[in-house]
Amino acid sequence: MSKMTGVPAPLDPIETASRDEISALQLDRLKWSVRHTYDNVAPYRQKCDAKGVHPDDLRQLSDLSLFPFMTKLDLRDHYPFGLFAVPRQKLARLHASSGTTGKPVVVGYTARDIDTWATLVARSLRAAGVRPGDMVHNAYGYGMFTGGLGAHYGIEKAGCIAVPMSGGQTDKQVQQILDFRPDAIMVTPSYSLVIADEFMQLGISPQDISLKIGIFGAEPWGEGMRSEIEQKLGIDAIDIYGLTEVMGPGVACECLETKDGPVIWEDHFYPEIIDPVSGEVLPDGSEGELVFTSLSKEAFPVIRYRTRDLTALLPPTARSFRRISKITGRSDDMLIIRGVNVFPTQIEEQILANPHLSGHYQLVIDRDGHMDTMTVHCELKTSSASALSDAGVLALGKELQRHIKTMVGVSTQVQVLDPGTIPRTVVGKAKRVIDNRPKQI
Repeated sequence: MSKMTGVPAPLDPIETASRDEISALQLDRLKWSVRHTYDNVAPYRQKCDAKGVHPDDLRQLSDLSLFPFMTKLDLRDHYPFGLFAVPRQKLARLHASSGTTGKPVVVGYTARDIDTWATLVARSLRAAGVRPGDMVHNAYGYGMFTGGLGAHYGIEKAGCIAVPMSGGQTDKQVQQILDFRPDAIMVTPSYSLVIADEFMQLGISPQDISLKIGIFGAEPWGEGMRSEIEQKLGIDAIDIYGLTEVMGPGVACECLETKDGPVIWEDHFYPEIIDPVSGEVLPDGSEGELVFTSLSKEAFPVIRYRTRDLTALLPPTARSFRRISKITGRSDDMLIIRGVNVFPTQIEEQILANPHLSGHYQLVIDRDGHMDTMTVHCELKTSSASALSDAGVLALGKELQRHIKTMVGVSTQVQVLDPGTIPRTVVGKAKRVIDNRPKQI
């Protein structure tokens, strides 16, 4: 489906290296990173000492499993600067998460860290099919969120033209895309559908939109969402992965030629998959929780950081590095509904499998007496709203209800709403779940 015609930048040699070469580089950098963290981050050193493990114990890659994990709780317990490995005077920039569930996570970067980050985002853009000289509309939020500036510096590093739009102002987003005619867009998948809806309302068809590539991250999304975005915008939809604690966007990215899961830039991040309960390292191909160790970060190294993202490590395809499968959810975002483990992406897949329904949805969780209930709010596509009768819409809801019960294993109520009913996100991530259950004490 690719429409890109420019000459690609050359691959970094490590992207086509042998597994032995990659492993040798990883071990060398891993030894440095663990030693750097142990020597300069007192709370992590205390964790290692309590477990009876020392950087000298790291002789091969598998020895990393001897070392303790880092978690988001560690970052919050030592807010704001307790886990930094360099003095404040050596920092070039700070970023932070929103802190919606507690204290924000604060991370820092040296000038070298910023350059590495930009280089990896540029590598991601190249993998996604963006070429030097292309114009990239950046609709990730600027500010303390890592998305906007992380993408921006990578766009410039890749030799492209950055359009620093940020989030919100949907009508202006669309107008600038029409006026500037960018080749690619970087944005959250949920907000891309808001932009697509605006194009549709203006009567602009996908083939008349200049965009050829979309690079989407910051929230889980499935193959159904990919199809929806590609159809509505007429683009190739590419998955980029990253998180604030590990770096920001650009830890991994899909390749345009395969679109088979984000390729981890293993020369800078060492991945593991663990059992979320036991912490045991699982073999490649097994689904579990993704854990990352940074291999080159100076200011804010992370050793065995538990991302809470559930995925699997897959063998290399377009590059010599391993890939991750689509994120199926987060171990701490899992909903338990009457004993059934449910991830929003499972419901999303069932919604998007129906050609009459759009990608906008919300899951509302309530408690009726001692029983949990889930109501799925979804929307008709504009084209279907006028074509279906009231009875047809009712039948549509019952059909979705049946599919969710069969495929996900949970009983739900389904409300099929008119287009534009569900609140749209204008900045950041869509609010997919509204959990009204009383908090456990």
